Amino acid sequence: MLAGLGTVWILDGLEVTIVGAVGSTLTKAHSGISITTAQVGDAAGVYVAGACLGALVFGYLTDKLGRKKLFLVTLGVYLVATVLTGISTNAWMFFAFRFFTGMGIGGEYAAINSAIDELIPARVRGTVDLVVNGSYWLGTAAGAAATLLLLDPKVLAVDVGWRVCFLMGAVLGLGIMFVRRTIPESPRWLMTHGKVDEAEQIVDGIEQHVQSSTGQDLPEPDDTEIEIKPQESVGLLDMARTVFGSYPKRTVLGLSLFVGQAFLYNAVFFTYALVLTTFYKVGSSSVGFYLIAFAVGNFLGPLILGRLFDNVGRRPMIAGTYILSGVMLAITAWLFDAGTLTATTQTIAWVVIFFFASAGASAAYLTVSEIYPMETRAIAIALFYAVGTGLGGIIGPVLFGHLIATKHPFDTAIGYLIGGGLMFAAGVVEIFLGVDAEQKSLEDIASPITAAETDTTQAAPTGAARAPAKLPRNVRPYPYPAQSGRFGRYDLRPGSTAVRETHRRVTDREIDIVIAALRRDGPASMSALAGRVGARYWGPGRLREVLREARARNEVVRQGRDTYAATDAPGST
Repeated sequence: MLAGLGTVWILDGLEVTIVGAVGSTLTKAHSGISITTAQVGDAAGVYVAGACLGALVFGYLTDKLGRKKLFLVTLGVYLVATVLTGISTNAWMFFAFRFFTGMGIGGEYAAINSAIDELIPARVRGTVDLVVNGSYWLGTAAGAAATLLLLDPKVLAVDVGWRVCFLMGAVLGLGIMFVRRTIPESPRWLMTHGKVDEAEQIVDGIEQHVQSSTGQDLPEPDDTEIEIKPQESVGLLDMARTVFGSYPKRTVLGLSLFVGQAFLYNAVFFTYALVLTTFYKVGSSSVGFYLIAFAVGNFLGPLILGRLFDNVGRRPMIAGTYILSGVMLAITAWLFDAGTLTATTQTIAWVVIFFFASAGASAAYLTVSEIYPMETRAIAIALFYAVGTGLGGIIGPVLFGHLIATKHPFDTAIGYLIGGGLMFAAGVVEIFLGVDAEQKSLEDIASPITAAETDTTQAAPTGAARAPAKLPRNVRPYPYPAQSGRFGRYDLRPGSTAVRETHRRVTDREIDIVIAALRRDGPASMSALAGRVGARYWGPGRLREVLREARARNEVVRQGRDTYAATDAPGST
C-alpha cells in the first residue's frame, strides 16, 4: 500500500525539482522553447493552479466514487500530461501541459492522503503520514541527480536533455500504476456507502494475513461501536456545513498551516535554481548538487521527527517546527541581504531550516486529513490544499520570480521575510487551535456524518437525588455536535431560555453517564473515561467541560493529575 500510494509524493518532488533545475536551461537560446526568467516562475504558478483545481474536482469525486477509482484516474491524468510537457515547443504549450500535470498531482493529494489515513493504525498514523509526505524529497533527490547527467550539454543536447527529464517521470508513474491496481478500497468508505460485505471481506483478509504471518490470534475488539446509516454520497451543502459550521476553529487552523507552508515551499523551492545561478553564479549543470543536499535535509526532518508527532503530540511538534523554521528563515534573509553567504553556506542554512519546516509541512496534510468526518475527508484535504496553495503557492513563485529578476538581494530578502512571517504566524495559531489527535481513532477525533443519531435528550429525573443513568451502548448520548448550535431538528437563538434549558438537560444527562461509568468500573483517566462513555460523540472538549461541571457540583473528584472518581465511591477523596 505504501509503495503504491506513498510514491505520489516522489512524483511530485520529481516534477517540481525538474522544473526548478531546468529553469535556467529553458531560458537559453538553443533550448527549443522560448521562455524568459520571469516566465519560469509563471510556469510554476500555472502548475500550482492546476493542482488546486485538480484537488477540488478529484477530491469531491474521491468522497463520492471511492478512493481506489480516483487514485487510478489521477495518476493517468498525470502520465499523459507530463509526456506532453516534454514535447512542448513554445511557452503556451508548456504552460497548458504543466497545468494538467498539476491537476493530476493535486487530485492525488486528496485521494491518497484519505486512503492512507483510513488504513493506518492510529498509534503510528502520524509517523507514517509524515514519512510518506516526506518521501516527496526522495523524488527531489532523484530528479536533482538525474539533471546532473541529463542537463549536461556534453551528454545530451540542450534542447533534448530537459525533455528527457519530464519523460522520466512518466516512466516512474507507469510502474506505480501497476502496483496501485492491487490496493484495496478503504473499508471505512465502503461501510458508509452500504458496501458492507466488501468491507468485511477486505478486513477479514487483513486479519487472516496478520494471524498467519505472526502465528498469534488477534485480541477481541473492544465494545466501542458506531451505528452507521449508509448513503451513496454526502451533498456539498452537508460538507460545507460540516467544515465551516461544525468545525470553524479547525478550519482556521487548516488554512493557517497550509498558507504558511505553501508560500514558503513554493516560493523558495520553485526558484531555488534561479537564486543559485543569479546571485551565486552557479552553473546550471551544477545546481543538482545543491538540490540533492537540500532534498536530503527535507527528507530527514519527517523521518527523524515523525515519531515525536505521535509520542510528544501534534500541538507542540507542529507549533515548534513552524515557529522555529520561520525565525531561522528571517535570520537567513538578513544574512542574504548583507551578502555574507556563499552558495554553500546558503544551502547549509536552507537544509537546517527545512529540516524542521518539512516535518511541519507534512503535518499540515496530516492535520486536515484527520480532524474532519470521514465523509468529507478527501474534499477537506482538497479544499485546504487548493485554498492554501492557491494563496501561498501561486503568489509565492510568481512574486519570487519577479523579485529575483531584479537581481537585487534586498528584494529577494523581503520575500524570505514574508515566508518566515507566515510560518511563524501559523505556528502561533497551532498553539491555540491545534487538535490533540495523536494515537486516537479517526472516529474519536470527528464522528462520521452518517453515524446514526438517537434522541436521548429527555429531561433528567427531578427530586432530592437523581437515579444513575444506564450507560448507553452504541448510540449517541445526544443528537447534535456540542459546538454546532443546533438542537434536534430545531434552530434556536443563542442565549434563549430554550437553549439554556436544553443545554442544562443535556449536561445533567452527561454527568449521569459519567458518574454511572465511574461507579461501575472505578476511577479512570480522562482518556479511559472517554472510551467508557462514548465521549467521542459529544463534540470537541465536551467531556472536559462535563467533568468541570461535575466537580463544581461535588459529584466527581479528581485523584492525582489525571484520574477521576465518583464522590460517593469507596475510597474517593
